[in-house]
Amino acid sequence: MKIKLADITDIIRSKNSGPYELTVDLMFSSFDWYKKVCAAKVINEKLVCDLYKITPAEIINIIEFDPAKAIKVTIKRPICSGDPGETDVYGAQQHGPFLDLAFDL
Repeated sequence: MKIKLADITDIIRSKNSGPYELTVDLMFSSFDWYKKVCAAKVINEKLVCDLYKITPAEIINIIEFDPAKAIKVTIKRPICSGDPGETDVYGAQQHGPFLDLAFDL
């Protein structure tokens, strides 16, 4: 059975974590879903690379943060925040690839 990430999270958002990094926060609706996704290692390096078309070297970290029942994914920004050609100075629109993510659990 496919589970859609958007159906088991309360918040999927992105933001700057400095001018050279983006963080995506996946905040789950329950500890049960959070623990299941963490145990299955659904949010992993390969998935992030596939979603963002990046290499593993561009992933800064993937952190499971129990107090917030959240998974935080931090990647290098393709263009520094505010540089010419950059289109999302706050990094607030970069979580899109996670919105349609579905997986088996």
